[in-house]
Amino acid sequence: MRYLVEQAKPDRVDEIWLLSHKPVFTQGQAGKAEHILSPAQIPVVQIDRGGQVTYHGPGQLVVYLLLNMKRRKMGVRDLVDLIEKAIIQALQEFGIAAGNRVKAPGVYVNDAKIAALGLRIRNGWSYHGLSLNVQMDLEPFSRINPCGYEDLTVTQIADHVPDTDTLMQKVSRVLSNKLLSELGYIEYYKSD
Repeated sequence: MRYLVEQAKPDRVDEIWLLSHKPVFTQGQAGKAEHILSPAQIPVVQIDRGGQVTYHGPGQLVVYLLLNMKRRKMGVRDLVDLIEKAIIQALQEFGIAAGNRVKAPGVYVNDAKIAALGLRIRNGWSYHGLSLNVQMDLEPFSRINPCGYEDLTVTQIADHVPDTDTLMQKVSRVLSNKLLSELGYIEYYKSD
């Protein structure tokens, strides 16, 4: 994404990428080594997004947003608010009441973090994005201070819904629709 941002032409279209990663801890620009407690065999990768340390792994939906912020006349706070709103709306579709926190970007269910945000704006373009815990092994989060917060509990959608068959596919469709709607695009995926 960094290469695409560095080479972006003014008429380049916005892109949203949905994926999952192999197990990895990512340390953002504000990251402090003391927040990585015991990584064991999971690699720690320094990256140029904002924020502290987080974990990515199978069963987590990662969404990268390559958006022309100048064309949209958006600031980073506008984008953070938009992403959090879309995640909260998507979780509502699964019967999960969630919210955000003023000084701690991301989305929370009660006091547990379910989604993290980490962005970078360069040359007027956003890249990196969000991670939403869907149906994964949460144990690696105990090896770090997630997002730089000691004893922060994390949760996932699978802990709050009875039907987990095809959960990742359903969450991907719903969250994509919410993001596209918030960004002013027509829904791409048809809902079930």
